Amino acid sequence: MVNDLSVNLCGISLKNPVIPASGTFGFGTELEGMFDLNLLGAISLKGTTEKARYGNPTPRIAECAAGMINSVGLQNPGIDALVGEKVPALRRIYSGPVIANISGFSVGEYARCCARADTSKDIDIIEVNISCPNVHDGGMTFGTSPKAAAEVTAAVKAVTTKPVFVKLSPNVTDIVEIAKACEKAGADGLTLVNTFLGMRIDIRRRSPVVAAGMGGFSGRAIFPIALRMVWQVAHACRIPVMGCGGVASAENVVEMMMAGASAVQVGAENIRNPWACPEIIAALPALMDSLGVSSLKDLIGTV
Repeated sequence: MVNDLSVNLCGISLKNPVIPASGTFGFGTELEGMFDLNLLGAISLKGTTEKARYGNPTPRIAECAAGMINSVGLQNPGIDALVGEKVPALRRIYSGPVIANISGFSVGEYARCCARADTSKDIDIIEVNISCPNVHDGGMTFGTSPKAAAEVTAAVKAVTTKPVFVKLSPNVTDIVEIAKACEKAGADGLTLVNTFLGMRIDIRRRSPVVAAGMGGFSGRAIFPIALRMVWQVAHACRIPVMGCGGVASAENVVEMMMAGASAVQVGAENIRNPWACPEIIAALPALMDSLGVSSLKDLIGTV
Protein backbone atom coordinates (compact mmCIF):
# COMPACT_ATOMS: atom_id res chain seq x y z
CA MET A 1 0.00 0.00 0.00
CA VAL A 2 1.28 3.47 -0.92
CA ASN A 3 1.00 5.71 2.12
CA ASP A 4 0.06 9.39 1.75
CA LEU A 5 1.09 11.20 4.93
CA SER A 6 0.48 14.69 3.55
CA VAL A 7 -1.97 17.16 5.12
CA ASN A 8 -3.07 20.71 4.39
CA LEU A 9 -3.31 23.77 6.62
CA CYS A 10 -5.12 26.72 5.06
CA GLY A 11 -3.76 25.92 1.62
CA ILE A 12 -0.25 25.16 2.87
CA SER A 13 0.87 21.61 2.13
CA LEU A 14 2.74 19.59 4.77
CA LYS A 15 4.46 16.32 3.80
CA ASN A 16 3.21 14.86 7.09
CA PRO A 17 1.23 16.15 10.10
CA VAL A 18 4.08 16.03 12.67
CA ILE A 19 5.27 19.42 13.95
CA PRO A 20 7.64 20.17 16.85
CA ALA A 21 5.72 22.45 19.21
CA SER A 22 6.87 25.94 20.07
CA GLY A 23 9.30 26.10 22.96
CA THR A 24 10.49 22.52 22.56
CA PHE A 25 12.59 22.86 19.41
CA GLY A 26 14.28 26.24 19.77
CA PHE A 27 14.53 28.05 16.45
CA GLY A 28 15.20 24.82 14.57
CA THR A 29 18.89 25.33 13.95
CA GLU A 30 19.75 23.98 17.41
CA LEU A 31 18.66 20.51 16.24
CA GLU A 32 20.45 20.66 12.88
CA GLY A 33 23.00 18.00 13.78
CA MET A 34 20.47 15.56 15.27
CA PHE A 35 18.58 14.58 12.11
CA ASP A 36 17.43 15.92 8.73
CA LEU A 37 14.93 18.64 9.63
CA ASN A 38 13.28 18.23 6.24
CA LEU A 39 11.65 15.06 7.54
CA LEU A 40 9.28 17.25 9.57
CA GLY A 41 5.85 18.37 8.45
CA ALA A 42 6.51 21.90 9.72
CA ILE A 43 8.34 23.60 12.61
CA SER A 44 6.76 25.89 15.20
CA LEU A 45 9.47 28.23 16.45
CA LYS A 46 10.20 29.39 19.99
CA GLY A 47 7.71 31.96 21.29
CA THR A 48 8.72 35.51 20.43
CA THR A 49 7.81 38.90 21.90
CA GLU A 50 8.39 42.44 20.65
CA LYS A 51 11.51 43.03 22.76
CA ALA A 52 14.13 40.55 23.90
CA ARG A 53 13.31 38.78 27.18
CA TYR A 54 15.62 37.05 29.64
CA GLY A 55 12.79 34.95 31.01
CA ASN A 56 12.04 33.85 34.55
CA PRO A 57 14.61 33.24 37.29
CA THR A 58 16.08 29.76 37.67
CA PRO A 59 15.37 26.97 38.42
CA ARG A 60 12.80 26.77 35.63
CA ILE A 61 12.19 23.03 35.24
CA ALA A 62 10.64 20.44 37.52
CA GLU A 63 10.39 16.79 36.55
CA CYS A 64 7.15 14.86 37.06
CA ALA A 65 6.27 11.17 36.83
CA ALA A 66 4.73 11.49 33.36
CA GLY A 67 5.79 14.93 32.22
CA MET A 68 7.45 18.13 33.30
CA ILE A 69 6.75 21.61 34.61
CA ASN A 70 8.47 24.53 32.94
CA SER A 71 8.59 28.19 33.82
CA VAL A 72 10.97 29.55 31.21
CA GLY A 73 9.00 32.79 30.88
CA LEU A 74 9.30 33.36 27.14
CA GLN A 75 13.05 33.89 26.99
CA ASN A 76 13.67 35.06 23.42
CA PRO A 77 15.73 37.54 21.36
CA GLY A 78 12.77 39.65 20.14
CA ILE A 79 10.82 39.92 16.90
CA ASP A 80 13.50 41.73 14.91
CA ALA A 81 16.02 38.99 15.65
CA LEU A 82 13.44 36.35 14.73
CA VAL A 83 12.69 37.87 11.34
CA GLY A 84 16.19 39.14 10.57
CA GLU A 85 18.34 36.31 11.89
CA LYS A 86 16.61 33.19 13.23
CA VAL A 87 14.20 32.46 10.38
CA PRO A 88 16.71 33.10 7.57
CA ALA A 89 19.21 30.81 9.34
CA LEU A 90 16.60 28.06 9.57
CA ARG A 91 15.55 28.51 5.96
CA ARG A 92 19.10 27.76 4.83
CA ILE A 93 18.75 24.20 6.15
CA TYR A 94 14.99 23.62 6.09
CA SER A 95 12.56 23.89 3.17
CA GLY A 96 9.25 23.04 4.86
CA PRO A 97 6.61 25.34 6.36
CA VAL A 98 7.78 27.63 9.18
CA ILE A 99 5.38 28.66 11.94
CA ALA A 100 6.22 31.81 13.92
CA ASN A 101 4.85 31.68 17.47
CA ILE A 102 4.06 35.20 18.73
CA SER A 103 3.33 36.31 22.30
CA GLY A 104 2.58 39.73 23.75
CA PHE A 105 1.65 41.78 26.79
CA SER A 106 -0.90 43.99 25.08
CA VAL A 107 -3.14 43.86 22.03
CA GLY A 108 -0.88 46.42 20.39
CA GLU A 109 2.23 44.33 20.95
CA TYR A 110 0.57 41.26 19.44
CA ALA A 111 -0.43 43.30 16.39
CA ARG A 112 3.00 44.89 15.93
CA CYS A 113 4.84 41.57 16.28
CA CYS A 114 2.52 39.74 13.92
CA ALA A 115 2.71 42.55 11.36
CA ARG A 116 6.51 42.26 11.48
CA ALA A 117 6.37 38.47 11.12
CA ASP A 118 3.99 38.88 8.19
CA THR A 119 6.71 40.73 6.26
CA SER A 120 8.97 37.67 6.23
CA LYS A 121 8.81 35.63 3.04
CA ASP A 122 10.18 32.67 4.99
CA ILE A 123 7.35 32.51 7.56
CA ASP A 124 4.33 30.55 6.37
CA ILE A 125 1.96 30.56 9.34
CA ILE A 126 1.61 32.88 12.33
CA GLU A 127 0.69 31.17 15.59
CA VAL A 128 -0.64 33.65 18.15
CA ASN A 129 0.08 32.43 21.65
CA ILE A 130 -2.63 33.73 24.00
CA SER A 131 -2.05 30.84 26.38
CA CYS A 132 1.38 31.00 28.04
CA PRO A 133 0.99 30.43 31.80
CA ASN A 134 4.56 31.47 32.64
CA VAL A 135 4.42 35.26 32.35
CA HIS A 136 2.53 37.93 34.28
CA ASP A 137 0.17 40.51 32.74
CA GLY A 138 0.07 38.86 29.34
CA GLY A 139 -0.05 35.53 27.56
CA MET A 140 -2.70 33.45 29.27
CA THR A 141 -4.53 36.59 30.46
CA PHE A 142 -5.83 37.00 26.91
CA GLY A 143 -6.59 33.30 26.52
CA THR A 144 -9.00 32.97 29.43
CA SER A 145 -11.56 35.50 28.19
CA PRO A 146 -13.58 35.10 24.95
CA LYS A 147 -13.73 38.88 24.58
CA ALA A 148 -9.98 39.37 25.05
CA ALA A 149 -9.14 36.41 22.80
CA ALA A 150 -11.35 37.81 20.06
CA GLU A 151 -9.82 41.28 20.45
CA VAL A 152 -6.29 39.95 19.95
CA THR A 153 -7.40 37.80 17.01
CA ALA A 154 -9.12 40.69 15.24
CA ALA A 155 -6.16 43.02 15.79
CA VAL A 156 -3.72 40.49 14.35
CA LYS A 157 -5.91 39.63 11.37
CA ALA A 158 -6.19 43.33 10.52
CA VAL A 159 -2.42 43.59 9.94
CA THR A 160 -1.53 40.19 8.44
CA THR A 161 -1.97 38.32 5.19
CA LYS A 162 -0.62 34.91 6.25
CA PRO A 163 -2.79 32.26 7.93
CA VAL A 164 -3.24 32.98 11.63
CA PHE A 165 -3.64 30.14 14.14
CA VAL A 166 -4.55 31.09 17.70
CA LYS A 167 -3.02 28.88 20.41
CA LEU A 168 -5.51 28.28 23.21
CA SER A 169 -5.10 27.72 26.94
CA PRO A 170 -6.61 24.66 28.64
CA ASN A 171 -6.78 26.58 31.93
CA VAL A 172 -10.35 27.69 31.30
CA THR A 173 -13.87 26.57 32.14
CA ASP A 174 -15.11 26.35 28.53
CA ILE A 175 -12.47 26.13 25.80
CA VAL A 176 -15.16 25.83 23.10
CA GLU A 177 -16.51 29.28 23.95
CA ILE A 178 -13.06 30.84 23.50
CA ALA A 179 -12.41 28.86 20.31
CA LYS A 180 -15.67 30.10 18.80
CA ALA A 181 -14.82 33.68 19.76
CA CYS A 182 -11.48 33.42 17.93
CA GLU A 183 -13.15 31.86 14.89
CA LYS A 184 -15.76 34.61 14.78
CA ALA A 185 -13.01 37.25 15.04
CA GLY A 186 -11.34 35.86 11.91
CA ALA A 187 -8.83 33.21 13.03
CA ASP A 188 -7.81 30.91 10.19
CA GLY A 189 -7.10 28.03 12.56
CA LEU A 190 -6.59 27.03 16.19
CA THR A 191 -3.78 25.28 18.08
CA LEU A 192 -4.68 23.47 21.29
CA VAL A 193 -3.72 22.94 23.93
CA ASN A 194 -0.91 24.78 25.66
CA THR A 195 0.31 23.67 29.09
CA PHE A 196 -1.75 23.25 32.25
CA LEU A 197 -0.80 25.10 35.43
CA GLY A 198 1.17 22.83 37.73
CA MET A 199 3.44 22.87 40.75
CA ARG A 200 6.04 20.74 42.55
CA ILE A 201 7.38 21.30 46.06
CA ASP A 202 10.83 20.46 47.37
CA ILE A 203 9.85 18.96 50.73
CA ARG A 204 13.33 19.39 52.21
CA ARG A 205 13.61 23.07 51.30
CA ARG A 206 9.86 23.54 51.89
CA SER A 207 9.58 25.68 48.79
CA PRO A 208 8.46 25.29 45.15
CA VAL A 209 10.91 23.50 42.87
CA VAL A 210 10.67 26.21 40.19
CA ALA A 211 11.55 29.75 41.23
CA ALA A 212 8.29 31.20 39.91
CA GLY A 213 6.26 28.82 42.09
CA MET A 214 3.96 27.47 39.40
CA GLY A 215 4.65 26.58 35.80
CA GLY A 216 3.27 24.91 32.70
CA PHE A 217 2.65 21.18 33.11
CA SER A 218 3.11 19.16 29.92
CA GLY A 219 3.98 15.63 28.84
CA ARG A 220 2.26 12.29 28.38
CA ALA A 221 0.03 12.75 31.44
CA ILE A 222 -2.02 15.50 29.79
CA PHE A 223 -2.76 13.67 26.53
CA PRO A 224 -6.29 12.42 27.36
CA ILE A 225 -7.40 15.89 28.46
CA ALA A 226 -5.82 17.58 25.43
CA LEU A 227 -7.43 15.01 23.13
CA ARG A 228 -10.85 15.69 24.67
CA MET A 229 -10.45 19.44 24.13
CA VAL A 230 -9.33 18.96 20.52
CA TRP A 231 -12.38 16.77 19.89
CA GLN A 232 -14.72 19.36 21.44
CA VAL A 233 -13.30 22.30 19.50
CA ALA A 234 -12.92 20.49 16.17
CA HIS A 235 -16.60 19.54 16.32
CA ALA A 236 -17.69 23.04 17.32
CA CYS A 237 -15.63 25.09 14.84
CA ARG A 238 -15.16 24.96 11.07
CA ILE A 239 -11.55 26.14 10.92
CA PRO A 240 -8.63 23.68 11.07
CA VAL A 241 -7.10 22.59 14.35
CA MET A 242 -3.52 21.67 15.23
CA GLY A 243 -3.66 19.22 18.14
CA CYS A 244 -1.06 19.43 20.88
CA GLY A 245 -0.56 18.12 24.39
CA GLY A 246 1.18 14.96 25.52
CA VAL A 247 1.69 13.52 22.04
CA ALA A 248 4.44 10.88 22.20
CA SER A 249 3.72 8.25 19.53
CA ALA A 250 2.31 7.59 16.07
CA GLU A 251 -0.82 6.23 17.78
CA ASN A 252 -1.24 9.52 19.61
CA VAL A 253 -0.98 11.39 16.30
CA VAL A 254 -3.72 9.23 14.79
CA GLU A 255 -5.93 9.72 17.85
CA MET A 256 -5.55 13.49 17.55
CA MET A 257 -6.43 13.34 13.84
CA MET A 258 -9.45 11.12 14.45
CA ALA A 259 -10.56 13.69 17.05
CA GLY A 260 -10.44 16.35 14.33
CA ALA A 261 -6.87 17.69 14.18
CA SER A 262 -5.49 18.43 10.72
CA ALA A 263 -1.92 18.43 12.05
CA VAL A 264 -0.32 17.45 15.35
CA GLN A 265 2.37 19.14 17.42
CA VAL A 266 4.84 17.22 19.58
CA GLY A 267 6.02 19.15 22.63
CA ALA A 268 7.50 17.81 25.86
CA GLU A 269 8.45 14.51 24.23
CA ASN A 270 11.09 16.43 22.25
CA ILE A 271 12.75 17.40 25.53
CA ARG A 272 12.82 13.78 26.70
CA ASN A 273 13.83 12.42 23.30
CA PRO A 274 15.21 14.78 20.60
CA TRP A 275 14.49 12.11 17.95
CA ALA A 276 10.81 11.84 18.91
CA CYS A 277 9.42 13.53 15.79
CA PRO A 278 11.35 11.52 13.15
CA GLU A 279 10.63 8.32 15.08
CA ILE A 280 6.89 9.10 15.08
CA ILE A 281 6.95 9.93 11.37
CA ALA A 282 8.79 6.68 10.59
CA ALA A 283 6.17 4.69 12.52
CA LEU A 284 3.14 6.19 10.76
CA PRO A 285 3.14 4.12 7.51
CA ALA A 286 3.03 0.76 9.30
CA LEU A 287 0.30 2.05 11.59
CA MET A 288 -1.69 3.23 8.57
CA ASP A 289 -1.33 -0.20 6.99
CA SER A 290 -2.63 -1.84 10.14
CA LEU A 291 -5.64 0.48 10.08
CA GLY A 292 -6.29 -0.11 6.39
CA VAL A 293 -5.90 3.52 5.32
CA SER A 294 -3.69 4.88 2.55
CA SER A 295 -4.14 8.60 3.31
CA LEU A 296 -3.86 10.22 6.75
CA LYS A 297 -6.29 12.93 5.61
CA ASP A 298 -9.02 10.28 5.55
CA LEU A 299 -8.72 9.93 9.33
CA ILE A 300 -9.38 13.58 10.20
CA GLY A 301 -12.53 13.98 12.27
CA THR A 302 -13.68 10.37 11.94
CA VAL A 303 -14.65 10.09 15.61
